Amino acid sequence: MLFAEDCMAGKRILITGGGTGIGKGLARHLAAHGAQVHIWGRRSQVLADAAAEINAEVGDRVHWQAVDIRDAQAVDDAMAEIWSGHGPLTGLVNNAAANFIAPTKNLSPRGYEAISSTVMDGAFFTTQAAGRRWIDQGLKGSVVSTLVTWIWTGSPYVVPSAMAKAAVHAMTMSLAVEWARHGIRLNAVAPGPFPTDYAWQMLNPTEESSVGATQADQVPAGRYGEISELGNLVLLLLSDGCDYITGETIAIDGGHHLAAPSTFVGLNAMSDAQWEQAKAKAKAASEQSKAQRSV
Repeated sequence: MLFAEDCMAGKRILITGGGTGIGKGLARHLAAHGAQVHIWGRRSQVLADAAAEINAEVGDRVHWQAVDIRDAQAVDDAMAEIWSGHGPLTGLVNNAAANFIAPTKNLSPRGYEAISSTVMDGAFFTTQAAGRRWIDQGLKGSVVSTLVTWIWTGSPYVVPSAMAKAAVHAMTMSLAVEWARHGIRLNAVAPGPFPTDYAWQMLNPTEESSVGATQADQVPAGRYGEISELGNLVLLLLSDGCDYITGETIAIDGGHHLAAPSTFVGLNAMSDAQWEQAKAKAKAASEQSKAQRSV
């Protein structure tokens, strides 16, 4: 273990999108190192199950709230509940995201808004709600946002995600300067391929869709990333051991984006028929996820 088991004792961290995938993995990692962790998402049962699973391993350290972070008032109300019921946060992880592959010409306004509102608006509303309270109370804080390497390169077929993540990258740099005098740091991480169940289904509905962006053999390190590795980086950025780091986005991808292509450019080879197949499989994955929510 790289860090002491109690190195995050006394820290209270909020993770958006914390019930599944990377968010759940980060919640487990931070709680295992002594932090009190709050997870947000839209699905109550998923959050309750994730909290129960992690708490069975590490003790009563994970708390959950069902919050739609696209709603500024809902975010502020939920933040107030944390402050009054548990105490001030010391850190925030903007992790909630939505994404799917699609030709941009076929995107509906609803599809675009589903991604951009979750990633960009949600990150801003949550960061502002925490930051305002830290500033008003004279408290230090640390924000870490989960981005993608497409913020530097762009990527075809995931344009709303690339745009929204680039906006959060800009927020990170901007607020790092504006809020530094308050002792508030903002940084971000840009993971390469870290497979998670639902997200991987949405980004890999056909064999063709895996070319470049999500294949382990396209990573110079020759493998996928492990959640513990990402967890260690996030832990460091949330800790008191690197107070001089702010406004940075750190890639953690085994050299993937430097080797290129690390985007979905390989999808240029797909035919209209293959796109219809991809759409059908993505829809099936989404329906399966909805069915699981209602169980």
